[in-house]
Amino acid sequence: MTQKITRSWWPDLAAIAAFVVLTVALARGHLLDLDQRVADWALADQSSPVYWTARVFNYLGQGAQVLMPVALILTFLVWRRTRSIRAGLPFAAAFVLTYFTIGPAKIFFDRAAPRFTGPDKTVLFNPAASGDKAMSYPSGHVANSLVWYAVIALLLTWLLGRVLTRWETFLVRVLPVAIVFVTTIYTGFHWVTDSVAGLFLGLVVARLLERIPWFRLPLGPLDRPPTAW
Repeated sequence: MTQKITRSWWPDLAAIAAFVVLTVALARGHLLDLDQRVADWALADQSSPVYWTARVFNYLGQGAQVLMPVALILTFLVWRRTRSIRAGLPFAAAFVLTYFTIGPAKIFFDRAAPRFTGPDKTVLFNPAASGDKAMSYPSGHVANSLVWYAVIALLLTWLLGRVLTRWETFLVRVLPVAIVFVTTIYTGFHWVTDSVAGLFLGLVVARLLERIPWFRLPLGPLDRPPTAW
């Protein structure tokens, strides 16, 4: 089976630079008014059918409840077909990379969510931010969706035995992320800049996964060779 390896580093470097610039701007107090205005609009009506529809679609970005179980099911199907431990590598790599990048970033920047009722809720490094309404920056929903849908797309290519078409790639990798990006803001779970930062960070992690030569990794004599796929 062939694999298309991501090689160019320019999008990665641009995303990292954009994340740094955005973070510095927020730390210096810029864009906070924009975040607050959008959040005020989003939180003004939380009972309409549009809101609840958006909240349902926002589950497309739930890592532990939706994305990881789907990825695990696909991983099992690939393993059952190949009987190779190589089938579990994308899931394991995605879990480790998100655990050591997105999670620590949310804890480090210590930003409250729009629903937080304490002081200075838009600022980074807020000592009053705590609990389940803190750790808002960057958006884990957006970042995780970029990473896990990349894994899902990879596993689907292994199951189908071919590269996904552009339309299939759009449906699997682009549309769900766009929906999560919009609904995460509209439901008031994250500030606008949280979601933008999650987009930058998730793009870097997703592209890092695409750089791994899954079929050339030396896994020992017990693993089936790539030709068994």
